[in-house]
Amino acid sequence: MFSLETLEWMVFLVRKYGMMFLSGTWVTLYVSFLGTILGFLLGFLTGIIQDMVLDPKDHIVKKVLVACMKVICKAFVEVFRGTPMIVQAMVIYYGLYQSGIKISAIWAAILVTLLNTGAYMAETVRAGIQAVDHGQQEGAMAIGMSHFQLMLYVVLPQALRNIIPEMGNTFVSNLKSTSILNVIGVYELYMTAKVAAGVYYRYFEAFLIIAIIYLILSVVSTKLLKILEKKLSGPKDYKLATEFFEKEQGVS
Repeated sequence: MFSLETLEWMVFLVRKYGMMFLSGTWVTLYVSFLGTILGFLLGFLTGIIQDMVLDPKDHIVKKVLVACMKVICKAFVEVFRGTPMIVQAMVIYYGLYQSGIKISAIWAAILVTLLNTGAYMAETVRAGIQAVDHGQQEGAMAIGMSHFQLMLYVVLPQALRNIIPEMGNTFVSNLKSTSILNVIGVYELYMTAKVAAGVYYRYFEAFLIIAIIYLILSVVSTKLLKILEKKLSGPKDYKLATEFFEKEQGVS
C-alpha cells in the first residue's frame, strides 16, 4: 500500500498545496479551541445550575425560576448529547439561514462546537462538583457562607482541577470532530484534503497527509494539557501544615 510512489505523491501534494493545508490546519485549530473554551464556560454554567440546591425558606419565585432553568438545562443536554454533531451543524446553519439570520460557516461551526461541548461538559462539571468533599461544604455553610460564596471560594476551584483532564480530552475530540463541519462549507483540514485529492485523484496520499497532521495536533495538545494538569496539581514534595505544627509542638 505504501510505496516510494506514494511518498513522492505526498511530497508533491505538500509542495503544491502546502499553504492550503496550513490554512485548513489553522481553521481546525481555531474552531476547536474557541468552541472548546466557550463550550466549557457554557457547560460550567449549565452544570452549576443543574447542581443548585434550594433552601425550603427560599421565595416561591426563586424556586420556580430555578426549576425552569433546570428543565431548560436538562433539555439542552439531552438534545445535544442525543443527536449527531453533523445533524446539529445542518439544522443550526440552514435553520438560522431560513430564519433570516445570516451567519458565516465558520461562526456556525464554532456555535455548533460550543453547544456540543457545553452539553457534554455540563455533566462533567456536575460530576466534578459532586466529587468535592461534602464536609467542606457543610463547614463553609456553618461559618455563614452563602451558596454563591460556597461555590465561588470552596467548590469551583476544586471542581475545576478535577475536570481539567476531561476538558483536554474534549479539545482533542473536537480537533477530530471538526472534519464533519465541511458539510456546511467550512474549509477546514478535511475539506482541503478533499480538494487536493480531487485534482489528481490521489485520495490515499492526500488523506494520509492530513492523518499525520491530525495525529501531530492530537499528540502535541495532549502533551501540553498534561503539563498544565501537572502545574495545577502542584509539587509532589509538599508537606501538610499539620506536619509543621506537630514539629513545633515536639520542639516546645
